Amino acid sequence: MRRRTVHAVVVCAVSAVWLVPLTFGGTLRPVSSPPQSYYLALGDSIAYGFQPAKANAGLPPSRFNTGYVDVFAARLRTIAPKIRVVNYGCPGESTKTFIHGGCSGRRDVRRLHDVFKGAQLDAALAFLRAHPGQVSPITLSLFGNDLFELLDACKGDFACARARAPRSFAQFASRLTSILKRLRAASPKAEIILTGGWNFNVANLRATDPLFRSLDTTIGRVAAGTKARFADTFPVFNPQGSIAREKARICALTFACSQDDPHPTDAGYRAIAAVVWAASGYKHRS
Repeated sequence: MRRRTVHAVVVCAVSAVWLVPLTFGGTLRPVSSPPQSYYLALGDSIAYGFQPAKANAGLPPSRFNTGYVDVFAARLRTIAPKIRVVNYGCPGESTKTFIHGGCSGRRDVRRLHDVFKGAQLDAALAFLRAHPGQVSPITLSLFGNDLFELLDACKGDFACARARAPRSFAQFASRLTSILKRLRAASPKAEIILTGGWNFNVANLRATDPLFRSLDTTIGRVAAGTKARFADTFPVFNPQGSIAREKARICALTFACSQDDPHPTDAGYRAIAAVVWAASGYKHRS
């Protein structure tokens, strides 16, 4: 996600028909691999562990140390004590910039955890090729900035958003699939885990939940078609059945209510890490 406020994003009412039909020729069994020498974290500000107060204070990357990558890495060390983390997460990254370069959020933080030049995908592939068989797991968090691009383009126009969503989500799925296939080709035995999103629009949860469920469905289908695992965070951040309960959960797990920012609190990042840990299957090995 980019550094932006919740209320600066106009999210229109949507319906379940936004679900994008994706065809992968059947679900593939995800690769199961124990942790190796390196854990490679990829993606946007969620992978970075971004929080607004830390960014406003100009803190160094070492102080962004409560993200899901940090919490998940601590869990990994219970079964692989010597595993090292390489985190290329870049605030503002989308599937487009991940492939082509130009991550817009580098200026939102003092510097990245692990600096790279050019496109993050190229940096990831170079690292995987330089460390064959030594990298697992790989986590990938990319969703928010692709979604914001759609919403910004429509400027709150429901007819526009409804018309563009299927094509936009299909294009997002195509780019994400391309990313996963290239990572898989470079590291055939690595366990790859994709993280899902959540609905931070606390003022319009009932109307906008279907859009975010559609986004997660898209990510889940991409994961299923590329031998990756899917960490579905939506049910944790957006429990269904009670709008009041759902709003309370979002307010606790993100800064949406306290600072008008969709990024997770420490509790939110711990919740993501728990979902990633469960999706990894590593809990059965610990």
